[in-house]
Amino acid sequence: MHFLVDACVDIRVGEWLRAQGHDAVHLSEQGLQRLANGEIFRKAVAENRCVVTFDLDFSEIAALTGGSKGSVILVRLGDPGYRHVVDRLSVVLAESAAAIEKGAVISVEETRHRVRYLPIGAASGGE
Repeated sequence: MHFLVDACVDIRVGEWLRAQGHDAVHLSEQGLQRLANGEIFRKAVAENRCVVTFDLDFSEIAALTGGSKGSVILVRLGDPGYRHVVDRLSVVLAESAAAIEKGAVISVEETRHRVRYLPIGAASGGE
């Protein structure tokens, strides 16, 4: 899978994703840490990448695209530390790879994650 890791997320998350065999870039690695959220999402869609972020704005941006094939993993954890984030991401990626490929907003919480397919209100596609 392909990921674009937002600047608000520890850069080591991108490194961990690459170590897992994914194509991942962190915005700061490209000098784009100040890029506006809408531009980040457009970049992700253009490059067929899933945005990994803590920023709630991305759920709304994704919902308003009206069917652009993009995905967002929205991490909503009490502990945003690197180890905790990658522990939760490992579960999410194992269970939701098909949703990421189809286009979805995945909200990651402490003990569960929720998948909302794009466009919002679309059928789940068998998951």
